Amino acid sequence: MTVQDLRKSDMMAHLLDSLEAGENIGHYGRLVFAMVARHFLSKEEMLEYLLKDKDCNEEEAKSLYQQVEGKDYNPPKRDRVLEWQQEQEFPICPNPDDPDACNVYRDLEFPQHVYEHISSYYAHKG
Repeated sequence: MTVQDLRKSDMMAHLLDSLEAGENIGHYGRLVFAMVARHFLSKEEMLEYLLKDKDCNEEEAKSLYQQVEGKDYNPPKRDRVLEWQQEQEFPICPNPDDPDACNVYRDLEFPQHVYEHISSYYAHKG
């Protein structure tokens, strides 16, 4: 999977473009980016993008990667993205009024184990 695959999501394209421009996408923007991008990019590629954020140093980028990978975080649902967006200035979801916007599960195809992990979570919860 590649950056082009990530760009199928308007939100991820927005985050990629913002990172490429050297913008500070905020803590939650970086978290959302890492939670989704780890399924599409190598560790090195993901860290390279995170380091383009003018407010993220190498130690923070590596720590975020280790946290997301170590805890095997699933990509966040739209509602969670919108919650986190309220906690910072940078708009993670570029079009929050569109009910279909920022739903990475609608826009992207993740590895099968992501869907299995979600199903397992809800089975245990129920």
